[in-house]
Amino acid sequence: MNQAQAITLYQPMLHNIAYNLLRCKADAEDIVQDTFVKWLSIDTTKIQNTKAYLIKAVTNNCLNHLNALKRKKEEYWDSIMLSELVVKFKESDFAHIDFEKELAAAFKVIQSKLEPLERATYLLKEVFDFDYESIQKIVDKKADHCRQLFSRAKKKLNEASPKIKAEFNDASALFDTFKKACTVDNATELIGHLKKDIEDAYVSGKQKCLPDSKMGTRKA
Repeated sequence: MNQAQAITLYQPMLHNIAYNLLRCKADAEDIVQDTFVKWLSIDTTKIQNTKAYLIKAVTNNCLNHLNALKRKKEEYWDSIMLSELVVKFKESDFAHIDFEKELAAAFKVIQSKLEPLERATYLLKEVFDFDYESIQKIVDKKADHCRQLFSRAKKKLNEASPKIKAEFNDASALFDTFKKACTVDNATELIGHLKKDIEDAYVSGKQKCLPDSKMGTRKA
């Protein structure tokens, strides 16, 4: 069987395999075409089982494609500006499910990467435009320390993958409170929730630094 015959014979099967993995007709067609192009560029006389070779090649190419899409998605949420999404969310119909999904996905990145102090400082500064003097009263840290927390939070959010695995007993409740604060433009309830998260982290030992008011004469 020559190469042209092999392509005619195996293309429908390979397309079905690719489509079942990718669930996208266009991507499946591209993967199969790329697989054939690469196959034609090598010495096919050394391949004992052409069918098995092509099936394995298409499967591997599909998996590589899915992994690449996953990385791109993670990089997108890692780099996205939450404040921009909030503005988009406020200006849209509150029932717009797509915006809420985007907001939830971005918030999940913040939950996974930032410790409670960093998260509170970042949300209050980036989303609600609090000044550092106001933030220091909420998180019980000096203004200079709040600046460091905000800078550290932005750096972590720009990293390619989560470095901190924070645990949340009521993560969905925190997002609901955050969403409510965005829609009514009032962060009072959210502030209470963020402060509780910080206090809980101190008790559980997951937050490294104590609030300034509990450190006596030590500096933050």
